[in-house]
Amino acid sequence: MSDVYTLGEPLGVVASGRVRHDSEARLDVGGAELTLAIALARLGHRVSYLGKVGADELGARIVTVLRGEGVDLSDLREDETAPTGLLLKESRVGQSPHVVHYRHRSAGSRLSPGNVPIDRVAASRLLHVTGVTPALGRDPRDAVESAVGAALTAGVPVSVSVDYRPELWPSLAEAEEVLGDLARRAALLFVRQDELDLVKPALTPDREVVVTRGEKGASVRSAGMRHDAASVSVPVVDPTGAHEAFVAGYLSAVLDGLTPQERLTRGTLLGAAAVTSASDWQGLPTRAELLNR
Repeated sequence: MSDVYTLGEPLGVVASGRVRHDSEARLDVGGAELTLAIALARLGHRVSYLGKVGADELGARIVTVLRGEGVDLSDLREDETAPTGLLLKESRVGQSPHVVHYRHRSAGSRLSPGNVPIDRVAASRLLHVTGVTPALGRDPRDAVESAVGAALTAGVPVSVSVDYRPELWPSLAEAEEVLGDLARRAALLFVRQDELDLVKPALTPDREVVVTRGEKGASVRSAGMRHDAASVSVPVVDPTGAHEAFVAGYLSAVLDGLTPQERLTRGTLLGAAAVTSASDWQGLPTRAELLNR
């Protein structure tokens, strides 16, 4: 049994300054669900990850990283006919990095419902999905639907991070329809402040809704009460992985049976750890480091 089952597209990441001028770059791996899986595994949780990589060196690097971090890759697949997806991340002084996606016809975009192991999803304690994977195409969207359907049928709680990436969607209207439907089936919903209108019908009292506000902290409405937590002030190297790290910290605290206020606190601590590193995941703490801070 996994504590958390998740699925998505693992990616290679090339980070630099302005590409047209810079002569150096940094190679890493990333992806919303990859960051979350590593964060949870470092905190001692059993995490299963479903995705596809190409039969290439980037794919091999992704497998090496995830396996080395203790993530269960029993369901990861290698596609010999498509490359591993790639992100190009250019730093900007005083701004968030500029990210360009190279994911068209990638291995990860070929994730399909047939790849979803219904029995393994049904045996997990929690299913977590993001709005990134449904944006990659019809097959990945149907794979998410299959996983969510399997979880709900088995009584497994579904956690959803809206994670709206406008550059991946054909239109705002389509994103609103798909993400809204996904959010309405979540027991636990993570949404950024600027995404609230996208999923407004899902913001009902019966759902645990966590709102992240960047430097303004985060809040949750649970059991009719609102709880708030301030952000943690740290030197910011790269803010890219903060949201996924926050979600992982919050889910970790849910699995540990902590209170909503304690969940927010753990989430903000992991979000702060993520931004202190140039990598989305390399700066994340182990459980011992978190508890002994």
